[in-house]
Amino acid sequence: MSADCILVLGARVYESGTLSPMLQDRLTQGIELYNGGASDRLLVSGDHGSDGYDEVNAMKQFAIDAGIASENVFMDHAGFSTYESLYRARDIFEVKKIIIVTQNYHLYRALYIAKKLGLDAYGVASDPQKYGGQTKREIREIVARVKDFFFVIVKPKPTYLGETIPVDTNGDLTND
Repeated sequence: MSADCILVLGARVYESGTLSPMLQDRLTQGIELYNGGASDRLLVSGDHGSDGYDEVNAMKQFAIDAGIASENVFMDHAGFSTYESLYRARDIFEVKKIIIVTQNYHLYRALYIAKKLGLDAYGVASDPQKYGGQTKREIREIVARVKDFFFVIVKPKPTYLGETIPVDTNGDLTND
């Protein structure tokens, strides 16, 4: 199975630019899938809504440092939520078949959204360790599931759309 891309969903990046353990684990899993031939493209999606906070450039640099060519790593700078990341993967990056990498507690919702948006979606959980604050994330996840249940019915447009950048082109087109 070769997917159009491996989508690594964003998570916290510290002020220093260091990835949180959760995000580092997601990227490590995505890179393992890439190196294993699951897809020849990575799509890193996260919050880059301000100059002071940038998940996606830190994610791309981590992938490049792991040996992935820059042109094979696409950045979605406006992946402000799981719903928006998947909507934009479909409409901006023109993805049809996707592998989603995130932690198990989050994967069910991501796959649900992807399928409701018409994507041929597969998921890989990245949980090699325990993370602090899990109870808070699980409570947040319950609220997010309710929100996204309605979002996939109504299908609101994401915060930003814009020009298409097909994932079968050059990831450097997403550099800022």
